[in-house]
Amino acid sequence: MSEEPEKTPDTDQPPEEKLRLGGMALRNGLLVHGPTSWAAAVRTPSGEVRTASGPKPRVRGPVERVPLARGAIRLAEAMAVIPLVKRALPEARLPFQDTTVLGAMAAATLGGAALRRRKAAGPGTEALVAGLSLVPSLIALRGGELAAYHGAEHKTIGAYEQDAEDHTKEHDRCGSHLMAPLLASNLAGTAVLKRAVEKPGPLHGLALSVASVGVAVEVFAWSERHSDSRAAGLLRRPGHELQRVIGTREPTAAQLEVGRAALAEVLRAEGVGEGAQSG
Repeated sequence: MSEEPEKTPDTDQPPEEKLRLGGMALRNGLLVHGPTSWAAAVRTPSGEVRTASGPKPRVRGPVERVPLARGAIRLAEAMAVIPLVKRALPEARLPFQDTTVLGAMAAATLGGAALRRRKAAGPGTEALVAGLSLVPSLIALRGGELAAYHGAEHKTIGAYEQDAEDHTKEHDRCGSHLMAPLLASNLAGTAVLKRAVEKPGPLHGLALSVASVGVAVEVFAWSERHSDSRAAGLLRRPGHELQRVIGTREPTAAQLEVGRAALAEVLRAEGVGEGAQSG
């Protein structure tokens, strides 16, 4: 009498398609973006883990397929989620919700404006202004738990994507990979603008900023599509080093618990996987 071969889920069922997730570290938790929903989890001063979620604001229409413009739109959509998080989860502490960091932002803004007013202002001045603009972010990451929650973001999302128990604290889709192309496109655009316009005004500066963001996002997307190429590796190297040295720290078990709570909540909100069943 022959026995029927044992069936395994791996061969009888197609693997579950993974959601494309993004995130942002908070000072006391994590915000995760899904395709249509956002979710956040924070640890309150009493030690409780609280979660919230909701639909993401989206811009629809032909403009979302226009190169350069679509990158700025996606970034604006991500920023529009922040007040929704604060409304649903008042305990959430944002990355720049700190007097020292806010002071550094004000100083960087005033310092940049003063540098640009100099008569001898040129490409070197723009490089200094760009460097000043990074100072508040560096100060924010060096204090408190922000860098550790940034690491928890990468480890949680990376483990989900790879069906693994753990992941490194660095991730290839981190926003830090936007830094190098953003600075390069801004410097190049400033040089072109100074040649094309005798006295650039605020609107010129705004247009340059939007265009620089658009270029940076397009470079970011190209690097992801060609992740195995040497060029993509070189483009990602500055961001990877920024994550490794400054931007992330190994999270504690308690911080990872918050990260996993945010992941479960976004899966529930998106209606997929174990997160949907647990809700």
